[in-house]
Amino acid sequence: MDFEEIYQKYFNDVYLYMRSLALDENIAEEITQETFFKALKSIHQFDGKKDIRAWLFTIAKNTYFTHYKKQQRQISQIEESALDVQMVEHLADEEQAFTIHYYLHRMEDPYKEVFTLRTFGELSFEKIGQLFGKSDGWARVTFYRAKKKLIVQMEARQDERN
Repeated sequence: MDFEEIYQKYFNDVYLYMRSLALDENIAEEITQETFFKALKSIHQFDGKKDIRAWLFTIAKNTYFTHYKKQQRQISQIEESALDVQMVEHLADEEQAFTIHYYLHRMEDPYKEVFTLRTFGELSFEKIGQLFGKSDGWARVTFYRAKKKLIVQMEARQDERN
């Protein structure tokens, strides 16, 4: 069976499978197209011992999960950027900067130290992780949590004023 026949015969099955996972028809169609593109590139690896439909579903499932993880990372980066902007705005105001230092002083370690090293020491997450004997991912998560704690306290303070 040539690839055109495979495409014609199984496109709808793969698309319906993706619709059950993605729930968005545009994403399902995009992933289905990408699935067949990947299948075309690696058709030489298919040995014919298994059902080709199952092989296509496996490619589709893996493509979907890769897409989903990428989306989650992008959302996380957008949220992190928004928190960074909010923190810079607070630090620009002298009174708010003092308040941040006040709450930072009361914060428990390692959050306090990681936040200080990243914000004021301008160290990379990799360097911070090395200082603590941890990974850069640990430093990133700890910094994010510290930043989130400070913002919650700043917002609570703002609510008390209003």
